[in-house]
Amino acid sequence: MWYLYLDESGDLGFDFVNKKPSKFFTVAVLATRGVDNNRKIAKAVSLVLRRKLNPRKKRKRIVDELKGERTTIAVKKYFYKQVKDIRFAVYSVTLNKLRVYEELARSKSRVYNFIARQVFDRIPFEKANNNRIILTIDKCKGPKGIKEFNEYIVGQLEGRIKLKVPFDIYHEDSRKINGLQAVDMFAWGIHRKYENGDLGWYKIFHKKIALDEQYLK
Repeated sequence: MWYLYLDESGDLGFDFVNKKPSKFFTVAVLATRGVDNNRKIAKAVSLVLRRKLNPRKKRKRIVDELKGERTTIAVKKYFYKQVKDIRFAVYSVTLNKLRVYEELARSKSRVYNFIARQVFDRIPFEKANNNRIILTIDKCKGPKGIKEFNEYIVGQLEGRIKLKVPFDIYHEDSRKINGLQAVDMFAWGIHRKYENGDLGWYKIFHKKIALDEQYLK
């Protein structure tokens, strides 16, 4: 069984004159094989939430989600300590939004799907053999957007995944899926590297990165 979790960091705003959107947009996928590894990642996230973000004696409000943007470097280090020995890899592509053509910038869903495809193109699905592949994505799209994304990704991958290998895509609330919270932590760190030149968190987990590419330099 292959488990893939996809999340993004940054935004897809392109009005650099009147607003202040991010200059870069990162799509990252956390990939792990086996039920046991997947369970360990989920357990690590739960442990961080329970021990670091919701300690019994200091609990003022319940934090129900682990987010890269909202956690301190100390919490990030603790999280990585829990997952560093688990077998998984992070694949990411970061778009330089300043180089995107104006016409293309008007179709945010098209840009999102295209960058996601760039990530999937680098994941070795040919090695899946007969293992089922489950892709879980943070639910940020409406029904039409979900349908377009699924059809686009499946269409791009059908030539690389054997017909007998089940490939399922789920769009879920990240608060309910620990794997999505884990990839959020890494996506944030990679995006932070490009957007702010901040390598503090990135350097801690960089050994888990199988792909870190910039699109449009």
